[in-house]
Amino acid sequence: MANEEWRAWPRKRRKWGEVLAKKRVTLADVARLAGLSTTAASMILTGRPDTRLSAEAHAKVHAAAASLGYRPNIAARALRTDKTRTIAFISDYVATTRFASGLIRGALAGAEQAQHVMLVLETGGEPAREIQAIEAALDRQVDGLIFAAMRAREVFVPDIAINVPTVMLNGTSPRFPVSILPDEYRGGRAAVELLAGAGIREGIVLLGYNEKEETGLFRSETVTNRLAGIRDAMAAAGTTFVAELSCWNWEPDHGYDLTRTVLKSLKPRALLCLNDRLAFGAYQALDEAGLAIPEDVALVSFDNDEIASYLRPGLTTIGLPHEEMGRMAISLLLGTPTPARVLVEMPVVLRGSLPR
Repeated sequence: MANEEWRAWPRKRRKWGEVLAKKRVTLADVARLAGLSTTAASMILTGRPDTRLSAEAHAKVHAAAASLGYRPNIAARALRTDKTRTIAFISDYVATTRFASGLIRGALAGAEQAQHVMLVLETGGEPAREIQAIEAALDRQVDGLIFAAMRAREVFVPDIAINVPTVMLNGTSPRFPVSILPDEYRGGRAAVELLAGAGIREGIVLLGYNEKEETGLFRSETVTNRLAGIRDAMAAAGTTFVAELSCWNWEPDHGYDLTRTVLKSLKPRALLCLNDRLAFGAYQALDEAGLAIPEDVALVSFDNDEIASYLRPGLTTIGLPHEEMGRMAISLLLGTPTPARVLVEMPVVLRGSLPR
C-alpha cells in the first residue's frame, strides 16, 4: 500500500464508523473498509489456515473489524455450520445454593475457553420445570446439554427426545452414559490414610453412619462408594471404629448432638465425619467439653465446604473437585467420545484439625 493510502487509512475508518454507527456492522462492511473481498475477510476473521493472503491484508481486516465494532452474526454462522456455539447447563439447585457452585464456575471457565456461551437453567428438581428447561434449550438449538446435580445422585431426565450431545455432571442417568463424578472410593480411603499417617489407628469414631442401623437403607451410590473406601482402608490399617453413630441428615446440629452422645461414654482420639457440616457441629461440642483440636481429638471430614477454612483450627477435609468436574464436562461435551463414567480425584486439603 502506498504511503499516501496508509496516511488516509485512519480517516477512512472514521468515515465508515460514522456511516455504520446506527446499524449492525456486517462482514461485507469490514471487507469494504479493508478493500478486500468478503470471502477474503471471512477467511481471515475465522482463522482459516493458509489463506495465502498477505500479513498486510490480515492487519487491515482486523483493524477494520476493531474500528467498526464488528461482531460475528451467530445466527448466520449457525445456518452455515449447524452450530450455535451455545451450551445449556440444566441443574436442580446448583445455581441457587453455594454447595455446588464450583460446578458452574468450572463449566463457565471451560465454555469461555472453548469460545461458547453457556445458558444456565435452574429447575428446583421439579419435573415440569425440567421439561420446560429442556424444551427451552432445544428451541435455542444448543450444541449440547449438561445435566448437573447439587449432590451426586441418579438424575431423572424427562422422556423428551434429545438429539444433541449430553453429559451428566455430578450425577448419572440410564439414558445418557457419559457422566462425571468425584472418585468417592479413593476419597474415602484417603481420609483413613490421613489418620493412619498421623499415627491414629485406635479410638476412631465414624460420625454420620452406622452399618447395622442402616442395613437395607440406600442413601446414594456416592455415599456407598465413600463408605466402601473408608472400610477398605480401615481394614488395610488393621483397625475398626470404636463407635459408629448414624443420622440421616448430615447437618451441623446433628454433628453437635452425635458428638455430645459420644463424649458421654468415651473419649475418642479422632472423629471421621462424613461431611464438613457434621464436623462444624462436632467442633462446637468438643469446645464445650473443653477438648482441644487436634491435641485431644483430631478431625477429618469430606467436601471442603467454604466454612472449613474459617474454623480455628482449620478443618482437614477431602474436597469435592467441582470446578475440575465442570471444566471436564465442557471438554467431554465438545470433544471426542469418552468412557461411560469419568471419576475425578478428590483433593486432600490439609489444615490444623489433624496433628502433623
